[in-house]
This record gives sequence, structure tokens and C-alpha cells, in this order.
Amino acid sequence: MSAAANAKLEAARPEDAELLAAIAGGDREACRALYQRYARILLGLLNRILIDRGEAEDVLQEVFLQIWKKAGEFDARRGRALHWLATIARNRALDRRSTLESRRRLAAAPPAEPPAQEPADPADEAHMAEEVRHLHRALAQIPEAQRKVLLLAYFDGLSQSEIAERIGSPLGTVKSHARNGLARLRDFLRASIAERELERR
Repeated sequence: MSAAANAKLEAARPEDAELLAAIAGGDREACRALYQRYARILLGLLNRILIDRGEAEDVLQEVFLQIWKKAGEFDARRGRALHWLATIARNRALDRRSTLESRRRLAAAPPAEPPAQEPADPADEAHMAEEVRHLHRALAQIPEAQRKVLLLAYFDGLSQSEIAERIGSPLGTVKSHARNGLARLRDFLRASIAERELERR
């Protein structure tokens, strides 16, 4: 290709600042053009910092995702676009290197000794056992369908949608069982507490 053709081609290429402005407006073709223009340079920078081609390629994707989101923040008056891109890449690489080093240190560290547990207070244990007995008694007083929903929600940690799928009931029915079951449970526990208070007097 002649020098004149090269000059003509260069003149037709959009400036970096123009590409970033287009990216800020959501232009995917501009983002693709910027990637083709600078991906190799930025990958080299990332690889020098991380000394790992796979990690560098992974971070390169994060870099261009950040460029896609932050392109509107580029200000040509404060420096060249390549410097702005390289700064993003360097910061991402340093963050990844720090994370990798922390993981390696954690993997190499000896397992920590579990903290010594203080002996349980017999009075606390007796109180907890009593509370558990009252809870079981309260659960036994509510209809089985409501009890099943509450147990799945609070002991198995399922969401109401997951409970509906598990027991094959409509979501509205599950919500109704949960609401009514909790109301009955509260009433029973409140009455049980009142009875115990009277017994202590």
C-alpha cells in the first residue's frame, strides 16, 4: 500500500476520543473498533503485571466492560485516550494480582485454631430447652398444612416460591398458610408465656 493510501486510511479512521464518545452513547461497533485497536497493547500490559496469560485475558474483558460503562468519563483535555485505557487496565491488573496473592497466602497459611468455647451455663441450657419445648408444643397446635410451610421456611430456609414447588401447592395458598400459621403460633406462644408468668407468681 502506498504512503498516500496509508495517509488516506489514517485520515478515515475515527479518533480515539470519537470512539469513546460513541461508546458512551451505546455504540457497540465503536467499542469493537476500540477493542481491535488496543486489545493487543493492553493485553501485553496486563500480562507483564500478572505474569499469567489466562488471568490477563480474563482481566482484559473486565477492562473493556469498564470502558463500556465509563466511556463518558473520558476527558480528552486531561490526556490521551491510550493513557486513560492503560490506567484502567493497570488498576484492574493490580486489583487482580492483590486478590491472587491473598488467595495464595490464605491457602498456604496453617489452619486456624478454633476459639475456645466457654462452658455452657446450665441455667441458660435449661431455659433454651424449655423454649424449644414450648415452640414444639405451639407447632403441634396449628394445622398440619400451616406447620409444614413454617417448618420448610424457617428450618429448611426455603422461599415461599420454593415451598410452593416442593409441596405442589399454589403460591397464594403457601402465603396464606404462612400468614395464618404465624398468627396462630404467635397467639399460642403469647398465651404460653402468660401462663408461665402466672405460675411463677
